[in-house]
Amino acid sequence: MSGVILQSVISCPHCGCSSEETMPLDACVFFYDCPGCKALLRPKAGDCCVFCSYGSVKCPPIQLQPANASCCGHRDH
Repeated sequence: MSGVILQSVISCPHCGCSSEETMPLDACVFFYDCPGCKALLRPKAGDCCVFCSYGSVKCPPIQLQPANASCCGHRDH
């Protein structure tokens, strides 16, 4: 698993608050509470997790997949 980035900065689309978070290696994060405005963030359509939608780095399961594949069956990453 070398080369996998575990830190990602999530930026809230509602208030612009940014926060660096550590991503789990083996799971997608479907919900994230913004520390600024307390909005509950969910993945955008076609994304597997909040890191893929709002993060500076895609989630580790996506990072480990070959091109045009995904961790959750979506093919549009």
